[in-house]
Amino acid sequence: MKAALLPDRGVVKVSGETARKFLDGLVTSDLDRVTPQHARFAALLTPQGKIIVDFILAEASTEDGGGFFLDCPRALAPTLVQRLNFYRLRARVLAEDLGEALGVMAVWGGKGDTEYGLVYDDPRLPALGRRIMLPPHLAAEAARDLGATLTDAAAYEAHRIALGVPRGGLDFAYNDAFPHEACMDQLGGVDFDKGCYIGQEVVSRMQHRGTVRTRVMQVGYPEFAPQDGVPVTAGDRPVGTMGSAAEGYGLALLRLDRASDALAAGVPLLAGGIPVTPVKPAWAKFDFPLTTSAAT
Repeated sequence: MKAALLPDRGVVKVSGETARKFLDGLVTSDLDRVTPQHARFAALLTPQGKIIVDFILAEASTEDGGGFFLDCPRALAPTLVQRLNFYRLRARVLAEDLGEALGVMAVWGGKGDTEYGLVYDDPRLPALGRRIMLPPHLAAEAARDLGATLTDAAAYEAHRIALGVPRGGLDFAYNDAFPHEACMDQLGGVDFDKGCYIGQEVVSRMQHRGTVRTRVMQVGYPEFAPQDGVPVTAGDRPVGTMGSAAEGYGLALLRLDRASDALAAGVPLLAGGIPVTPVKPAWAKFDFPLTTSAAT
C-alpha cells in the first residue's frame, strides 16, 4: 500500500444549518447521497455548463463537528470560496478556505484506516483508493498508522494516469470543458436525476441527445512521453491536445469522430511527432471503436 501527500490539492469547508440544501442547488451531484460514509465527485459549473472547479465532496460526522469538506485543486480554492459566497445570498452557510491548515493525502494499493484526519473512499473509481484530509505535518504518522509506504505525488500521478482518470488543469481546461468532455459522467460526477443546479440544462441536453464529440481519452505511447499541451494530429488534421503522461500512458483531449476516422483509415495519431494510441479504460461506457483495452 502506498500513500502520497498531494500538494496540488486544497480544502474548502462549507458549514451551516442549510449547507446541504445550498450545495445541492449549485453542484452536479445529489447531496442526499453524500454521507460521512460516502463521498461524491462533483463540480460547480458556469450557467453555460462548463466546469469552473471539480472536487470530491466529503461530509464529517456530527461527532467530528459536521460540515462538508471539498477536496479541490488548491489553486482554485479561493475561486471556489468566492463563487460559493456569491451564491450564498441570505443562506445561513459559511464557505472558508482551509488550505493553510489541511492538506489531502491519497492512499492506494490496499485497504486501511486511521484516526488521523477525515478519511473517505475516492468516489470516482475504487482503484484510486482512499483520501485523507489532515494537517500536512501528520502525513508520515498517518501513513505509518495505515501501514502504507509514504511516497511522492509523482507516484500517485502515474497511478491516476494508468487508470485513465483526467485531472483538471492538465488534461482539460477549467472554464472551457463540459463535464462530459472531462468524463465526469463516466466517473460518477453528475447525477442526472437530481433537481436543478447551475448549468444543468446544457449538461442534460448533452446527455440525452448524445452530442458529446470531444472527451479526455487515455492513450499509450512507445517510449518517450509527449509534452503536455502539444497538438495531437492525424496527418495535417488537428485531432486534439495532449495532457499528462507517465510510464507509457497519457491522457489527451480528443475529437472522437476525427480520431476514429483517422484510425479507420490507417492514419496514425501523433503528439509532437510521437505516436499515440487511444486506449479505452475498463470503466468507460462511451462508444469509441478501434481502441485497445486497458489492462488496469
